[in-house]
Amino acid sequence: MYWLATRNAVVSIPRWRSLALLLRSPLPKYTSFNLSPLLLGREFGQIHCFKNDKILRGTSKVTRKFKATNKGLDEKNVPHIVWWKERLQLCRKHSTLNLIQRLVYSNLLGVDDNLKNGSFDLCIQPKDRKVSLKEGSLNSEILQFKSKFPREVLLCRVGDFYEAIGIDACILVEYAGLNPFGGLRSDSIPRAGCPVVNLRQTLDDLTRNGFSVVSTMNVVILMHLLAGLTSLACIVEEVQGPTQARSRKGRFISGHAHPGSPYVFGLVGVDHDLDFPEPMPVVGISHSARGYCLTLVLETMKTYSSEDGLTEEALVTKLRTCRYHHLFLHSSLRDNASGTRRWGEFGAGGLLWGECTARHFEWFEGNPMTNLLYKVKELYGLEDEVTFRNVTVPSENRPRSLHLGTATQIGAISTEGIPCLLKVLLPSNCTGLPALYIRDLLLNPPAYEIASTIQVKLGCSITVVSISATCKLMSSIKCSIPEFTCVSPAKLVKLLELRETNRIEFCRLKNVVDEILHMHKNTDLKEILELLMDPTWVATGLKIEYETLVNECDWVSERIGQMISLDGENDQPTSSYANVPHEFFEDMESSWKGRVKKIHIEEEVAEVERAAEALSLAVTEDFLPIILRIKATSAPLGGPKGEISYAREHDAVWFKGKRFTPSVWGGTPGEEQIKQLKSALDSKGRKVGEEWFTTMKVEGALTSYHDAGAKAKARVLELLRGLSTELQSKINILVFASMLLVIAKALFAHVGEGRRRKWVFPTLTGFNSSKGVESMDETKGMKIIGLTPYWFDVSEGCAVQNTVDMRSLFLLTGPNGGGKSSLLRSICAAALLGICGFMVSAESAFIPQFDSIMLHMKSYDSPADGKSSFQVEMSELRSIINGTTSRSLVLVDEICRGTETEKGTCIAGSIVERLDEIGCLGIISTHLHGIFALPLNTKNTIYKAMGTEFIDGQTKPTWKLVDGICRESLAFETAKKEGVAVAVIQRAEELYSSVYAKGVSLEGFNKRVDQVGSERDKLQSSRAQPVSLSNKGKPTNKMDVLQKEVESIVTLICQKKLMELYKQRNTSELPVLHFVAIAAREQPPPSTIGASCVYVMFRPDKKLYIGETDDLDGRVRAHRSKDGMQNASFLYFIVPGKSIARLLETLIINQLLSQGFSLTNLADGKHQNFGTSNLSLGGVTVP
Repeated sequence: MYWLATRNAVVSIPRWRSLALLLRSPLPKYTSFNLSPLLLGREFGQIHCFKNDKILRGTSKVTRKFKATNKGLDEKNVPHIVWWKERLQLCRKHSTLNLIQRLVYSNLLGVDDNLKNGSFDLCIQPKDRKVSLKEGSLNSEILQFKSKFPREVLLCRVGDFYEAIGIDACILVEYAGLNPFGGLRSDSIPRAGCPVVNLRQTLDDLTRNGFSVVSTMNVVILMHLLAGLTSLACIVEEVQGPTQARSRKGRFISGHAHPGSPYVFGLVGVDHDLDFPEPMPVVGISHSARGYCLTLVLETMKTYSSEDGLTEEALVTKLRTCRYHHLFLHSSLRDNASGTRRWGEFGAGGLLWGECTARHFEWFEGNPMTNLLYKVKELYGLEDEVTFRNVTVPSENRPRSLHLGTATQIGAISTEGIPCLLKVLLPSNCTGLPALYIRDLLLNPPAYEIASTIQVKLGCSITVVSISATCKLMSSIKCSIPEFTCVSPAKLVKLLELRETNRIEFCRLKNVVDEILHMHKNTDLKEILELLMDPTWVATGLKIEYETLVNECDWVSERIGQMISLDGENDQPTSSYANVPHEFFEDMESSWKGRVKKIHIEEEVAEVERAAEALSLAVTEDFLPIILRIKATSAPLGGPKGEISYAREHDAVWFKGKRFTPSVWGGTPGEEQIKQLKSALDSKGRKVGEEWFTTMKVEGALTSYHDAGAKAKARVLELLRGLSTELQSKINILVFASMLLVIAKALFAHVGEGRRRKWVFPTLTGFNSSKGVESMDETKGMKIIGLTPYWFDVSEGCAVQNTVDMRSLFLLTGPNGGGKSSLLRSICAAALLGICGFMVSAESAFIPQFDSIMLHMKSYDSPADGKSSFQVEMSELRSIINGTTSRSLVLVDEICRGTETEKGTCIAGSIVERLDEIGCLGIISTHLHGIFALPLNTKNTIYKAMGTEFIDGQTKPTWKLVDGICRESLAFETAKKEGVAVAVIQRAEELYSSVYAKGVSLEGFNKRVDQVGSERDKLQSSRAQPVSLSNKGKPTNKMDVLQKEVESIVTLICQKKLMELYKQRNTSELPVLHFVAIAAREQPPPSTIGASCVYVMFRPDKKLYIGETDDLDGRVRAHRSKDGMQNASFLYFIVPGKSIARLLETLIINQLLSQGFSLTNLADGKHQNFGTSNLSLGGVTVP
């Protein structure tokens, strides 16, 4: 089974949704409340089984029994307690089992009122008092919160800890790794918790462990448990601030945490990033006349999308790659319209049924969409007024989603032993959201209008919607490109809606909109931006006009820039006074200074400065004379000591000293201040220590300073939350912009990696059709020249190339190890990449508009389903045949290998006839040579073979596709190569000679057909394109004075040198270099890959670094990875060849040094000319 474990996911989108929302499976166990007798405790001895979502059938007997023992329990809470008991029974830790023994199930908390409460409620209950659930107690307050969210783990803020009691404590100990409070004492209620600073780690542990997939069965069972638990946590905060004596602080529900939606309360007040996991949808499955329907609902985004008409195999593929929060199955799956056939009978829905029974799910009835949304609101505790936006994008002519077998056999889904397609499409440093987008396109190919270039003349306008055209344009641009800031739309939406966006996130949002504006203002990038509008619409379900996007991004950028202190801005220095430790002011003010611009908090900053000055004055007047007195006292070891010190744990500046009190008071300097000292106290009025002292004046100044700081921080948070409120109306624009940058980064990365691997852009064509459908091409078929396996790097010269000219079905034969399987995988991958608009591993390719691509490789048995490997193969072939049309690509490897030869041969022949009749393109490979003796009724099927050659008395494969039939299997040679005993192989050869050499054939024929056909000539597509040196324009970004001066000097130096190299040519034109600037947060375009470049790096310290490289992108990243170089800018130009690049590098270093510029790589100026003295530039291009 294939399960994904990818983190950092991304968000909701119709065409992207299938994988962006469904990334990995928690392997939850379907329970549906079917309880075993061992699972039931003493209160539930009469309950044996609950069915579906009607949990209490036979309610009267259950209720009477339950009320007899628990008169105070509300009947509506019975199913929740049953639900919790079921999960607690799977706990295995010794400490958890001890806690469970102390639970009673008379309330939702599981708290026994006969046990002591320990120190749980110090506010009103003395230590070791019995637990109280009476109104007014803390436990009663917790119970009230629990009743609102009965199936969530409740964490309550109590001072410096978050605590849980009863059932919730047991869950935390078992799954979050916490230790129970009070040890394992048996006379107190179960309690567990964590310090405030560890809350996020505790929640991460709970949600992460709840959906991990592990190898051993016992742990998988535990994970099934938490999948049913859904790992929801409800956090209760207490109102901060002073309270009256013996009064309880107010508490409120501050948020919920579940997988895919972390706890974000308080994030606005901290200046660090939050690791936001991929959002997890609620999944609903139903069935209609069109097929299966998959609905995904994202609570975080308040969106839903629906995909109808899915085949069973496509739906199972999505579930296999699914990481969901909850699974709902509609009653339409159980029975047909007449109610006469149940799900799973006679093979109908059997594959899906087998998949779902291994997972936790719930049934629901009624309208599939309306009732699913109702279930989601019920699950998350949402109000009925909450609405969900439909982001489903209808798309015509979209190819069918990949089957599971196809996706795994080409590595679109990571599978052990299969080369991963995704890893060769993108460079290794491109991960996260862009990789997820690419992978979803592979699993769910886009509509033809999105993947190909279409020019539809509407009057005078031409509409171009293309991923392929965008990639081609990306490959040709010469200007620098943005870094493409990727922000998870789910994170963006949640932080803005909850008003928890902090300065870091605002800066990131500004980067997003600024990069959109940068592309708009750049002539080359603007066309790419326009082309990406439609793919982004498909990905987000948001239709936004180009001008609207630009205008709104401009407004957002300006508004954030007016409010937020951006990176590098520092208009609010920390307070600093001589006699107060700098660390004190740094810690106190770093939590709010530098978040917003000073102009918005001038009054608050001024008040803090006045308070800081008053504090400094108080410290100077009360502590400094004592310090001077101590310093003036000369004494041997053991003399007086003292200093003004920062008590970090108490946020205070106090005097710390010992032995400074005079034995005789004589009115000397400092004595009056010593008399004013008093012991320092902590926030609870307890003495801090024997060495810490303060005065009334210092304490008053500290209080004033802290009050001023609190007021300033509150103002900053108010401004940040206010900005979040303003931007809530722009959420759709921000989601669209962030998704557009994700797509741009993914496609730029793919183009760069494709150029490095020497891949090409395919030509996408249409199909001829006799049914009135217009064809975009005169021919039907697929032609790929110079095809190589996608997992081989052509740039390393290690791949065998093949030419595939396919206009009908191929029946392919060849020896073991001859390359049949590799050829099928390569063709499948090339076709899939082509219909997705990506580059392919070939010299040239013409790929038609397939409506489906299906690859079937070897099958394994499925003991869980009671199916042999041949049964599994027949089931998959049935699905393939039923889904095949004349526009399909069908690839089947070694058909009917799992049964006896004669009947398997006939089944294979019949399948070939059926596919030939349909008229699809494809390849059927086989070792069943008897198929050629069958009277097949085929019209278009062509025989192809993997070639062999006879060298030194041995037959060896050439891995080339040729015409004809190959009956040589190389079986004995393969067995010998894999280490089978020589005696076994010799006996096999004897048996073969004794039977087959005499003409006895189990297949019914003995005529050997010689391999025929010849290999087609290779087509060479490389062409020289001589162009004169030219300058396309000025850099798009403004350069500082230094950069302009360097550019001018380098231009003169290089022009003069290039003229010397051009002296053999009779030309009066000066060679003009095209300089391209790479500003901070920009990167080189893909056109620099493999090109020789000379570059100048402008360091922050005004020094220059001159270099040359064939990998400019890697060199820029390497430079910027060093300390202090993150924002370094560059200036580069492309030259014809590495020798010229090295020559110019040396020349520029020496010339700039002689003109007084400060350089960091002087040693490179001593290089020689690297053999360029006789080099001619005729016909060479410098862009």
